[in-house]
Amino acid sequence: MPEERNPRTELSELGEFGLIGHLTSGIVPLNASTIYGNGDDAAVIDNGSKRTLVSTDLLVESVHFDLSYTPLKHLGYKTAAVNFSDIAAMNGTPRQLLIGLSVSNRFSVEALDELYEGLRMACDRYHVDLVGGDTTAGVAGLMISGTVIGDADPGDITYRHTARENDLICVSGDLGGAYMGLLLLEREKQVFKANPEMQPDLDGYDYILERQLKPEPRLDIVKLLKEVGVRPTAMIDISDGLASEILHICDRSKVGCVLYEEKIPIDPSTAIMSVEFSISPITAAMNGGEDYELLFTVAMSDYEALKDLHEITIIGHVVAESAGTNLVSKDGVQIPIVAQGWNHMNQIAD
Repeated sequence: MPEERNPRTELSELGEFGLIGHLTSGIVPLNASTIYGNGDDAAVIDNGSKRTLVSTDLLVESVHFDLSYTPLKHLGYKTAAVNFSDIAAMNGTPRQLLIGLSVSNRFSVEALDELYEGLRMACDRYHVDLVGGDTTAGVAGLMISGTVIGDADPGDITYRHTARENDLICVSGDLGGAYMGLLLLEREKQVFKANPEMQPDLDGYDYILERQLKPEPRLDIVKLLKEVGVRPTAMIDISDGLASEILHICDRSKVGCVLYEEKIPIDPSTAIMSVEFSISPITAAMNGGEDYELLFTVAMSDYEALKDLHEITIIGHVVAESAGTNLVSKDGVQIPIVAQGWNHMNQIAD
């Protein structure tokens, strides 16, 4: 009889968060200082009067970035920014950053100097110390691993699993711009490949290009919320699209939600660009990703403190889990929210 083989499960079947859950299921902390491990934007470690926050992000060439249109200085800045954003999503402050590099001989010392100039710019801007890391040779391409260490007072830390029924749902800034910037860069890349004599047409698109190439972690929102005396009940940063992130909060908190299309903030330049690509602006906002804005819930009693803040928009409210997760369109139709944003494991499978 033919030998029976163990069944093979493709990575794309689980997706990024499903894979993380699968690999980490059954892990039990062995140290009393480990307060919280897998399942949030950062791990939480007891460090006496403070809580230490630790998170890591991995950026891989041809998966997370394309060097044909991503300057190395911008890539360095973005690497730092996305790591700092994870600490912001825990309502904390980043303090130190470590960088690991796997790099092929395709890159020169001068090229890596450019990358590190961007890293240092971000660290200087957000008062974070670049304290070390590791470098190794790679067979091809560039891979960057960032590990950020931050801290927060025990009472300030905000998780994904603590949203409550009747909470308000809020978002910082505006959404969809980073995705529109990516589509623009990809379009100009294809034009150049078809005719190398053609120069990229990027004039007038500064806002969406910056959203894609040089995102900013919303540490200013963490500071602002403290100034007005509001502590979010749950929070996450928007890396994979609004739909994906609100579903993470709802799943972890065992609640449902109602979002209102007309309330979701979209910059005019994002809306104009979406018309060029025949994409609904709300689709870009819900599923585009890489905006690195903060999505958070607050108690209904915090409405007065938030309603007039320019950088924060109330976009919905939390409901019972049995009510589901829905988006109310401008014409009043309830549409179930489905995450259709970036899936790293599908990218690998392809």
